[in-house]
Amino acid sequence: NPGIPVVEMDTVHGTRSGKVLLTFFFRKCSLMLAFIINSCTQLYVKKIVDELYEVLGDEVFKRSFPVILTDNGSEFKNPEALEYDANGNQRTKVFYCDPMASYQKPHIEKNHEYIRYILPKGKSFNKLTQEQITLAINHINSTARASLNGHTPFKLAQMLMDNLLLEKLLLKQIPADEVHLKPALLKK
Repeated sequence: NPGIPVVEMDTVHGTRSGKVLLTFFFRKCSLMLAFIINSCTQLYVKKIVDELYEVLGDEVFKRSFPVILTDNGSEFKNPEALEYDANGNQRTKVFYCDPMASYQKPHIEKNHEYIRYILPKGKSFNKLTQEQITLAINHINSTARASLNGHTPFKLAQMLMDNLLLEKLLLKQIPADEVHLKPALLKK
């Protein structure tokens, strides 16, 4: 069904072991979310989806995440745990890209480049907090894009998505002249 909004889901690794970012990309507005998780496992992915469901509530979650598209990584191999809440009620539908076909979720792969401006490849995520990740995501979502006709993902999300999602996840617009996409953003 081409009218149903798709959210792409993936992970971004720092060093070989340690904390990982779980990312979500809303195709209809290019908004990205990222959450720090202790390891790249089904347990931690489920924990974030459960927390999002609890924070957003049933209606907002279902409207925001009707379909999740991800790859065949082992951390995503339990679709029922993500699709259903603790009471067995369906909250989303999870679909997988074909094996070796990351081009089927190109938007999130491309958007990860913005994360790498702030967190270069090979940098450990172990000392990062969720507050720092949210700050980085706010800067990324406040970056105007030619592909969005000069608008920011945040601005489009305000128009196209439930604003409760933005509010409850502490997402906010950073003024254009204050957007910073370099590692210094997260230096204390």
